[in-house]
Amino acid sequence: MNLPFYIAKRYLVSKKKQNIINIISGISMAGIIVGTMAIIIIVSVMNGFTQLIGVFYSDFDPDLKITPVEGKMFDPSTINTNAIRDLTEVVQYAEVIEEVAMLKYGKQQYPATVKGVPPNYPEYTNINKLLIEGSYYLEKDGIDYAVVGRGVANYLGVGVSFLEPINVYVPKKGRQLSLNPSRSINYDYLYPSAVFAVLEDIDAKFILVSDAFASELFESGNNISAIELDIQNNADIDDVQNKIQSIVGEKFHVKNKEQQHDLIFRTMKSEKWAVYFILVFILLLASGNMIGNLTMLYIDKKKDVSILLSMGMAKDKINRIFLYEGWLISFIGGLIGTVLGVLICWLQIRFALMKLPGANDSFVISAYPVQILLPDIFLAFVAVLSVGFLASWYPVKFMSPKHLNPSDIN
Repeated sequence: MNLPFYIAKRYLVSKKKQNIINIISGISMAGIIVGTMAIIIIVSVMNGFTQLIGVFYSDFDPDLKITPVEGKMFDPSTINTNAIRDLTEVVQYAEVIEEVAMLKYGKQQYPATVKGVPPNYPEYTNINKLLIEGSYYLEKDGIDYAVVGRGVANYLGVGVSFLEPINVYVPKKGRQLSLNPSRSINYDYLYPSAVFAVLEDIDAKFILVSDAFASELFESGNNISAIELDIQNNADIDDVQNKIQSIVGEKFHVKNKEQQHDLIFRTMKSEKWAVYFILVFILLLASGNMIGNLTMLYIDKKKDVSILLSMGMAKDKINRIFLYEGWLISFIGGLIGTVLGVLICWLQIRFALMKLPGANDSFVISAYPVQILLPDIFLAFVAVLSVGFLASWYPVKFMSPKHLNPSDIN
């Protein structure tokens, strides 16, 4: 039998001489429970928002995107596109053109990215699901149309039922500015067929046009901006990404959905870890109750310590009694806090108990999104045990039996 651990368990549940020690013990455990719950719940909510944003981007972006390391455009004949098409995991292959242009609608002007997409674009994205007005088509009866992001449409005042076209202006390639601006600018027009909504940074940036319209407007010839690929649902994206990277070589990037918006996802992960460490620091401050609790328990059990010393128990084992006491408080508090935190997250996922402030029917979600990840739960529990160890070690070190000799006890 581990005698110090056995005595520590008895001390944990037994009634102390001073009732205030029981109260402080309860406060210590309650602080650990609440701190553990806070870490799990808040980090899980941040995971939920990250997952939600990823879903939004997934509806608009391809599974994999090939872009040049240098420059904006490249000739697809410089890489083995047939080898990419022949991969069994590749379901859809699309060559797109992206360039910035100046849009003019009535008296309003706005710079936006014009994205020329092939006819199979709706087949590897969920663009039809994203439409909030109109229908998706980019050419009809010989007339060019555009699917406009909501932010662009709001700024220009565009509506799909309006008869006025959107004018598009871009500089001609290789032309210097002259006294006659028309000689150095390409101009065309098209009509809005639909408005889509994803996230603000996309809605306020893109309009979708046919690849033929974009190629003529930007004078791209055979050059394209990117190759977009749709991958089988059951395929290993990382494995396919490595295969395609070996085909295209070091002069091209092959990015998955998350890497296509690397800055946003890295920022959200950084925020998540910043919040995690702030909460751990708050938990460390709250552990001051445990330091006071163990110190007072040490004083309360002076006579017990004297008897154990007289019976020949080593001082390090007596130290372990109070160290185990602190660990038990941390472990039990962390375990209860973990269970309650996971339970609250599950209830939020299942019943959407906490609503988003100001949410209405036009919102995509009405309640806080939550995603529970096992590594986060494990790290939260490890953090609680680590804090508990530090909070237990400090009073044990400075209230050791060498300061409580039998001669000091009446």
